[in-house]
Amino acid sequence: MVMAVYPGTFDPVTLGHLDVATRTASIFDTLVVAVYAEPEKEMTFTIEERLDLWKRSAQGLSNVEITGFKGLAVEMARKVGAQVIIRGLRTASDFEYEFEMTFMNRDLAPEINTICLMPSPAYHYISSSLLKEVSRLGGDITNFVPSPVADALNGKLS
Repeated sequence: MVMAVYPGTFDPVTLGHLDVATRTASIFDTLVVAVYAEPEKEMTFTIEERLDLWKRSAQGLSNVEITGFKGLAVEMARKVGAQVIIRGLRTASDFEYEFEMTFMNRDLAPEINTICLMPSPAYHYISSSLLKEVSRLGGDITNFVPSPVADALNGKLS
């Protein structure tokens, strides 16, 4: 059984994140979406809210588990027995960051591979930061996030 971990802050989960998770779930036996509990950046949603939004957004994915974590993603992967870390790439700057992170993770945990997936073209330009700004300014975000996230963002930022 091959397990993958998809770590991130997911503040909030977008349709791009869900697209990567859905495609990953079709490749691996189990996907663990690991929501980082203690990022350095200021978050809009608490860890509990981000976990809840993921759980409600990924209900149709039977082989996906949602959990929170602290510390290094490679340690999270080891803890759950995953062989692969999934990372999403949207832009060239994402690639540069993930390239460095992949080699660091390889040094820390050589037994765990990193696979990068690009979201479908419809979600290529979507970022959580941009969505929060659009929502804060009264724009319609329903085409970019799962409906539970749109409701939560609109309630929190309006």
